[in-house]
Amino acid sequence: MENTLLQAAALIVPLIVAIVFHEVAHGWTALALGDPTAREQRRLSLNPLRHVDPFGTLILPGFLALTGAPVLGWAKPVPVNAWRLRNPRRGMMVVAAAGPLSNLVLAALGSVLLGLLMRFFGDGSGSVLSFVVTSLGFFVMVNVFLAFFNLLPIPPFDGSHIVEGLLPDGLARRYARLRPYGFPIIVLLIVVLPWLAPGLGLVQRVVLPPVLWMLDHYEALARAVGGV
Repeated sequence: MENTLLQAAALIVPLIVAIVFHEVAHGWTALALGDPTAREQRRLSLNPLRHVDPFGTLILPGFLALTGAPVLGWAKPVPVNAWRLRNPRRGMMVVAAAGPLSNLVLAALGSVLLGLLMRFFGDGSGSVLSFVVTSLGFFVMVNVFLAFFNLLPIPPFDGSHIVEGLLPDGLARRYARLRPYGFPIIVLLIVVLPWLAPGLGLVQRVVLPPVLWMLDHYEALARAVGGV
């Protein structure tokens, strides 16, 4: 039981950090492009308490980690007012892309830290060091998964804002009408469809291939830094 709790802690803490940076990246980018809404609502802080959704950030990820299921989570979205951006259409694309990009940068930093640990401490023996290595490994995986998962072109994921900005005006308006139905679509594609047809799982077939490809590159980065 103790090992399970430690593993859950090693996973949930990186998840909270990844989600908080993801949301703050949206807010800071919006501010740089003219929208101070997140700053006005004091959401540009890295204090997790300002961003935590009790169920989405703590309860659900903790339950999934303890049961060995794939861990998903979310925070309270940072508010962005597209009409306060200097260029609403292009600005929303950039704001949306900032979240996944921040996760890929964090994953790179985590890989460098893992490499430094390998270089100076070898195989990471010892309970505290082993916990740190495990946490960093989860940190890299969580950030990469969060980045690509959020790039799915399904409202309200970041990918939907990017697609909406790329579409011609008429198609963009029709696509935006899907936004109120985003959550049911997510449940249908990510929960119901894999249950009915396991071979058609959206996460397994669409998200995991680029995630695994990117993880290979981050592993290569860690090994290069570690001199392995």
